[in-house]
Amino acid sequence: MKPVSFQDLPSRETLPGMTGRFMHGEKHTLAYWEAKAGTLLPVHQHPHEQMTYLLSGTLEMELDGVVHTLQAHDVVLIPSNVAHGGKAITDCRLIDSFSPVREDYK
Repeated sequence: MKPVSFQDLPSRETLPGMTGRFMHGEKHTLAYWEAKAGTLLPVHQHPHEQMTYLLSGTLEMELDGVVHTLQAHDVVLIPSNVAHGGKAITDCRLIDSFSPVREDYK
């Protein structure tokens, strides 16, 4: 497969204030997100292991009941089935990697 730009992939709003662009392999999904300041990410859990890398902005992330404040270039590992959610304090750009593939994002 030849390289692509996330900007060339279609975007869709998955929550009010949050848009994503997705690339899927056989075993994982890579997501590029843009979240507007004030966007709420409801606490949820899923069977996918998730790694979140904050490219820019400030994001409060609740992970298993503990709130962490993430700044640009912070990374967090979210194990499978662990409750998590958050709030974009400022406009944010982030990358999520999910394994296995997020079929719901196809």
